[in-house]
Amino acid sequence: MERTLQDLRYAARSLARTPGFTIAAIIALALGIGANSAILSVVSGVLLSPLSYAEPQRLVTVLDQGRNPVAKGSFLDYKRESKSFERLGAAEYWTPTITGTGDPEKLYALHLTSEMFPLLGVKPALGRTWFADEDANGRNRVIVISYGLWTRRFSADSNALGKTITLDGDRYAIVGVMPKGFAFAPFWATRAELWAPMSLEGAANERGGGSLRVFGQLKRGTSLESARSEMASVTARLEQLYPGTNRSIVVTDLTEQVVGNVRTPLLIILGAVGFVLLIACANVAHMLLARAARRSREIAVRVAIGASRSRVVRQLLTESVLLAAIGGAAGMLLARIGVRVLTANGAQSIPRAADIGVDARVLIATAAITVITGIAFGLVPALRASSTDLTSTLREGERGSSGGARQNRTRNVLIASEFALALMLLVGAGLLIRSFAAMQALNPGYDPKNVLTMVVPVTGTSSSAEGRRAAFYESLLRAVRAMPGVRSASMVNHIPIGGDSWGFPFHVEGRAEPKPGEFPSASYKVVMPGYFATMRIPIVAGRDVNQTDDLRAVSVVLVNEYLAHEFWPGESALGKRISLGKSASGEAVWTSIVGVVHNTIHNDWTAPPEPEIFLPFAQQKNYLENPAGHFAYLSLVLRFDCKPAANSCTPAPLVLSLRTAVRALDPAVPLSEIATMQSLVDLATARERFYLLLLTTFAAVAAALAAVGIYGVMSYAVSRRTHELGLRMALGARPNQLLASVVREGMQIAAIGGVVGLAGALAISRVLATLLYGVKATDPLTFGLVALSLCGVALVACYIPARRATKIDPLQALRTD
Repeated sequence: MERTLQDLRYAARSLARTPGFTIAAIIALALGIGANSAILSVVSGVLLSPLSYAEPQRLVTVLDQGRNPVAKGSFLDYKRESKSFERLGAAEYWTPTITGTGDPEKLYALHLTSEMFPLLGVKPALGRTWFADEDANGRNRVIVISYGLWTRRFSADSNALGKTITLDGDRYAIVGVMPKGFAFAPFWATRAELWAPMSLEGAANERGGGSLRVFGQLKRGTSLESARSEMASVTARLEQLYPGTNRSIVVTDLTEQVVGNVRTPLLIILGAVGFVLLIACANVAHMLLARAARRSREIAVRVAIGASRSRVVRQLLTESVLLAAIGGAAGMLLARIGVRVLTANGAQSIPRAADIGVDARVLIATAAITVITGIAFGLVPALRASSTDLTSTLREGERGSSGGARQNRTRNVLIASEFALALMLLVGAGLLIRSFAAMQALNPGYDPKNVLTMVVPVTGTSSSAEGRRAAFYESLLRAVRAMPGVRSASMVNHIPIGGDSWGFPFHVEGRAEPKPGEFPSASYKVVMPGYFATMRIPIVAGRDVNQTDDLRAVSVVLVNEYLAHEFWPGESALGKRISLGKSASGEAVWTSIVGVVHNTIHNDWTAPPEPEIFLPFAQQKNYLENPAGHFAYLSLVLRFDCKPAANSCTPAPLVLSLRTAVRALDPAVPLSEIATMQSLVDLATARERFYLLLLTTFAAVAAALAAVGIYGVMSYAVSRRTHELGLRMALGARPNQLLASVVREGMQIAAIGGVVGLAGALAISRVLATLLYGVKATDPLTFGLVALSLCGVALVACYIPARRATKIDPLQALRTD
């Protein structure tokens, strides 16, 4: 222990004598260790930490194609026939409007079967959930609310339990408050803050549209594969009984459902920051080699007077570990800042962002990284220095050598590896930059600039009554169009990005009627006149919806180009007829296509176009038996004036006017999800932007470290060759010859690193392929530009010390020892 303390005191004094070296090494290590700790925090919180439910390893989802909802009748079949699950529960999305307590507000909620809370195993912070018999019709008017809603609407008052609130016009009693931080489900409907019982009475025959997300708790000892096998058998039997309803049910581990889309990107980024740490270690290692060369006489004397090799190695390793410890401490400070930046930028694009933090797991990993790093970059210099020979060391020192052939080879290897790692990271960042540029260049089919959107729900208000809904929306639209600064306005059930998407089966006239479950499906939207003009969606053929398209007129629809080309290739879709349903007598109800509009991008920014059908709002009863059940709300879209010179590009004043207009029509109707279309478009590419930000930042740090490393080695080499270079100039060597010689030596090292780096980049780019859009993983332009750019950086890093070498005074150089 005494020797260790002695080594530490000596190491501290030694590092204090060379503040320039110490600060540079600490900065390099802090960047490497800090970046790794920050990304480790993300990986730990998102991928490694268990979900905050009881026994999350037993929880699974049972969904169509692994992601889509299933029908209520199918869920009841699964409960009855499957044996692999301890419990099987279901959730259904719900967006009620709360009225009567403060301002009206649209909430995000879920209807749950009675099995769901026991399945999750999370107890409420206050009160209870609900009893099994409270999901029966007439008894299901109880709710459990989130901690956030309890705090926001009820001021965290414990007396809120037992109170009743009005949701969509119905009275519900609050029976429980969930703990702070509780969220369900973590991959869908993540904003839900209220849960109510779901009644499935009379739902056994509902097998058409799917609305339930099904969750299961595996029995102890039952594997995921066993459950999948059993469900395959169950759904095969059900498919024979009810064709088209159970063809693609997939059982998925809940954790995988939550993080599956981000696992590969995060692991790629973790590998990238590992490269940054390696580059930082290489930088510090060659700084230690240079430092050891300067201390060669000191070390040789210590060996000569009796210090053992192990004693010298231990002392030098103590210095490097102490250096790493200081760098690690600084890195942890950077990591904490980095985590805050990451969570702020990735909160809307990374699942479980609230779970990200510098926890005990990260602290232990950082400590291990620090120790390993200190040994890794200090071992080779320590061994090199401890094996020094007194006679040869003094001889080389007298010649002003660059530190000996072995030291030169080691430094060259380190610099080449830095260059190779930096090139690999920059190629990855370059590919992501090109990919993101390709995404940004996509034409969404509409102009999102200066468009304001908001949801206007009327369910549970007097305006939802039969005959009043259409009047309310039409009156609101007239008021909005008359507002100053509004160029145009309209309404739609779901906006094209950031909104929901509902599918509807249809039948093409003149073609054989498909079997059940095999009808083609299209995303349908109900629009009011002016929608396409407001969104600037081009009508490529035919006409727009107009005021005369009501129940007295012939039923009409518009379709998008994708649907038109898919079903009528090479001919016009205008005048063709499709059926969206059947009459009470069982005959098809036909509607004519009067317009074809440009394809638009939906929620997935890079997904191919989908078939779309646009229905006039005034004719919705021609298509749907219960329009009110389908349209609990409409979304208002308006294009507003933007005059940058007058600083009027913000829609904030319009929002106040809109609230006033809505209150004048019906004080119980809220406005929700107020956003500009541009912000929704930005959100659609937020995850890709987040990955781009991370990888580009780490690549820039790596390139800077590599450039500093090359410059440091070349500068040190020149300083050690002062005697040699002065002698060559005294013998007649021209400055340009010396410049070319020094630069050539440095660029040879960079070229070797470049070749290795390009080979590594080719291998790594294939891993990045899953993150790319519109660019090949082996894109030659990206590879070429990155290689040339990094070679340019290396050239500058070599040129500066080489240029300084040409300014050497031969007489002064020959006097140097």
